[in-house]
Amino acid sequence: MATMESLIVTVNRIQRACTVLGDHGGDTSLPTLWEALPSVVVVGGQSSGKSSVLESIVGRDFLPRGSGIVTRRPLVLQLHKTGQGVQEYGEFLHLPKKKITDFSMVRKEIQDETDRVTGKSKQISPVPIHLSIYSPNVVNLTLIDLPGLTKVAVEGQPDSIVQDIENMVRSYVEKPNCIILAITPANQDIATSDAIKLSREVDPTGERTFGVLTKLDLMDKGTNAVDVLEGRAYQLQHPWVGIVNRSQADINKNVDMIAARRKEREFFATSPDYGHLASKMGSEYLAKILSKHLESVIRARLPSITSLINKTIEELEAELSHLGRPVAVDAGAQLYTILELCRAFDRIFKEHLEGGRPGGDRIYGVFDHQLPAALRKLPFDRHLSVQNIRKVVSQADGYQPHLIAPEQGYRRLIDGALNYFRGPAEASVDAVHFLLKELVRRSIAETQELKRFPTLQAEIAAAANFALERFREESKKTTLRLVDMESSYLTVDFFRKLPQEVEKGGNPTSSSADRYAEGHFRRIGSNVSSYVGMVSDTLRNTIPKAVVYCQVREAKQSLLNHFYIQVGKKEGKQLAQLLDEDPALMERRQLCAKRLDLYKSARDEIDSVSWAA
Repeated sequence: MATMESLIVTVNRIQRACTVLGDHGGDTSLPTLWEALPSVVVVGGQSSGKSSVLESIVGRDFLPRGSGIVTRRPLVLQLHKTGQGVQEYGEFLHLPKKKITDFSMVRKEIQDETDRVTGKSKQISPVPIHLSIYSPNVVNLTLIDLPGLTKVAVEGQPDSIVQDIENMVRSYVEKPNCIILAITPANQDIATSDAIKLSREVDPTGERTFGVLTKLDLMDKGTNAVDVLEGRAYQLQHPWVGIVNRSQADINKNVDMIAARRKEREFFATSPDYGHLASKMGSEYLAKILSKHLESVIRARLPSITSLINKTIEELEAELSHLGRPVAVDAGAQLYTILELCRAFDRIFKEHLEGGRPGGDRIYGVFDHQLPAALRKLPFDRHLSVQNIRKVVSQADGYQPHLIAPEQGYRRLIDGALNYFRGPAEASVDAVHFLLKELVRRSIAETQELKRFPTLQAEIAAAANFALERFREESKKTTLRLVDMESSYLTVDFFRKLPQEVEKGGNPTSSSADRYAEGHFRRIGSNVSSYVGMVSDTLRNTIPKAVVYCQVREAKQSLLNHFYIQVGKKEGKQLAQLLDEDPALMERRQLCAKRLDLYKSARDEIDSVSWAA
C-alpha cells in the first residue's frame, strides 16, 4: 500500500499544479481536476474561531486578523511534517523556492497577495492562495480555508457579498470528495450555526462532516457542550471535537501556539465536564483524525481519479488534434500549410462530385429531370400552329409564292423552333453552376482543418466561385454554340426522305391547288415538328456533355489553379494574414494545452507514488 504521507503529498502536488495552470473549479468549459481531488474545507461564520483552529493545528500564529471579512480568497494550506530539529518555514506557490521563516511575514504576504487580486476593497476572489508549511510540529494534512459566512454586508462591500460568499463556500462543500470541517462556537446555539446549516444541506447524512466546537472555555458558567460533543444534540457520522482557542489576552501577550496547545490539553484534562473526553479533544487530536481520514478518502478515491485523468487526457488530446497545431511563423511552412489546407478542401469537393459524399447526384438530376422537362415545355404547339405556319410561309415567299416546296418557310420555322432551345441550355448551365457553388460552400464547411482559418476560408470560397463563374461563361458559350450549330446546318437527309416516304404511302405530292390549303400547312408543321424532335433528342445528349466538360470536369481539375498561382506570389506577412486564426479557437487551444499539461502532470504524480507489496 502507498504510505499516508505519499498519498497526501501526491494530492498536494496535484493541487499546486491545478492552481499554476488555472484550474480552481467553476469553469464548465474545460474538464476540472481540482473538483475531483479530496480536500478538507474549513467552514464557519465570521468570528467562529476558524483562524484560531487553523493556527492551533499548525502551531503558529500566521493568519491575518481583523474585523469583517479577513479571508477574502481561498487559502490552500498544505502541511508537511519534517524531522525534529528542522527549522519551520512557509513557502508560497506564487513565490517558489522562497522560504519564509518569520511567520509574521507569512501573514503579511497572505494579506498582500489577497490585495493583489482583490484590491484594497472588501471584495472576494475564487482564485486560491497556496501556502505550504514545513514543520516537525504538524501532521501531513491539507486544509482549505474559505471566507467566513456572514449575514450582512459591511461598509465597502457590495450588497451581493453575503450570497457571493455562500456561493463560493457551497461550490467547495458540494463536491462529493470534500471533507467538511464545520466550525461552530460553543457559546452559540448549534441550531443557528451557519456551518452546520450549510453542511446539513449538502451532506444530510453527516458522512463527510467533522463538527468542531470552539470557545468551550467561554461558555456561561454552569453550562457545557457535552450533549453536542457526545453527538446527542446533533449527530454526525464522525465524532465532534472540542477546541479551546487562545484568548484575546494570550494573543495580545504573544503567547506562542506550543504553549497554547499545552494550556488546551490542561483545560480538557482538568475539566469536570470534559475530562472523560480529554483524549479525543483538542487541536492536536483534530489534526490527527483529519489527516487519517483524508488519507483514507484519497486511498478510496485514487482509482476513480486515475480513471478520470486517463479518460480526460484522451479527450483533450482528441480535441487538440481536432483544433490542429499552432501556425508556424516561417513563410515556407505557412505556404505549405495553406497548400495542404487547399488540398484537403479539394479532396472533399471531389468526393462530393464523385459520390463519396452526397451532392454530386443532384447534377445528374439536372440532366435526367430538369433538362428533359424544360425541353418538353417548349411552346412548339404555338409556334407550329396552322395560323403561324401560314404566316411564316407567306412572309418567307414574299411577292413570289414558292413553286414546289416552301424551303425558305421551312428554314424560318426551323430556325424559330431551334431558338427555343437556348433557354433550357442556359438553364442547365446555371443549375449546375448553382450546385457547384453549393458544393464549394459545403466542402469548405466540412473541411475540419479549415475551421481554424476564417480568412483563408473566405479566400478559397472567393477563388473557387470566381473560377466557377469562368467555367459557367465558357459552358454557356459552348452549349449555345451547339444550338447555333443545329441552326446553321440542317440535316438534309432528313428532308430528302420526306417525299419518298409520302410516295411509299401512296399519297401523291401535293398539287399547286392545295398548296395553301390547311392540310398542306399541317404537313409542313408535322415535318418541322419531327425535325425539331430529332434535334431535341440530340441536344438532350450533347448539352450534358458540354456542361460536364466545361464546368464539372474543369472544377475537378483546376478549381483552385489560379488561387495557387496568386498564393505563390504572396510575401510572408500576406501568408500570415491568410492563416489568421479565430481568436476564440486560439484561446481554446491554449486552454486545452494547459489543461492537458495539468492532467499529464497529475498522472505522473500518481504513477510516482511508491506502492509496497
